[in-house]
Order: sequence, then structure tokens, then C-alpha cells
Amino acid sequence: MSDGRRPSSQDARLEGVFDRPLDELHERAVRPGASPALVRALELRVFLALAEAQVVRVRDRVHAAMAPDAELDSLSSDALRFDVEWLDAALAARSGYRTALDKLLAAMPPPAVRPLAAPAAVRPTVASSNLPPAPAGTGGGVAVRRG
Repeated sequence: MSDGRRPSSQDARLEGVFDRPLDELHERAVRPGASPALVRALELRVFLALAEAQVVRVRDRVHAAMAPDAELDSLSSDALRFDVEWLDAALAARSGYRTALDKLLAAMPPPAVRPLAAPAAVRPTVASSNLPPAPAGTGGGVAVRRG
């Protein structure tokens, strides 16, 4: 299973936030003009899925070593200490990716105004106005701070 399709604990949440199945989100993310938020969310999802797979791998290895029918001669405190360090690193990575994903999703606009594709780069048009033109030398009424 490729990293992009490895399950993560946040898959259902992403499907809910973007209102699309995960496979469709992956397809949309690789298209030109894809929403940067979608691309970043799926990138974080891949990292999260990998970290979660590492947590599961170490957990299963410790369970196997500590199983009631495991050979006592194969039990190693050094190996278990290494597994604890590995597990700490994997859990820290998982926590960091979940936090980053939470922050990204919290910063997104509400679903009703959020596109799945980035809008085309279009210069805004200026509507005609009944306002008089800005006086010369004022920068058009826009204050510019320097420094």
C-alpha cells in the first residue's frame, strides 16, 4: 500500500471537511489549480498515516516480545528500551502532524465559501465610481508604511 493510500485516523474527518471521498480528494489534489489547503491537508495526512503505521509496528513488536508464550531467552531489555525510544519518536510525530492538520483545518474558510480548486489568477476589475479621483501625490488614498 502506498503512503498516499495508507489509512490514517483523520480520513473520515478530511472527507467530512472537504465533503468528498478520500480517493476523489487525492485525484483533485494533483490537478492543476488544486486548492493549496487541500494539497497541504493531504500532505499532512500522508505524514500522519506513516507516523501512525510506525506506532502500530512498534506496539505490535512490544506485544509480541511480551506475549505469554514468547521465549524468555529472546526477551531483551535493550531491545525494549530501543522500542520505547522509537515509540516516543513516533508518537511525537503523530501528535505534531495531528496538531498541524488541526491548525490548517481551523484556518480554512467555512465549507460554503471554500473551493476545492484554487481560483484562476484573475485581476480584479475596478467598477466605475461616482467618487472624485484621489488628489495627486497622495498615492491614491492608500497609506504606505515603510520600514
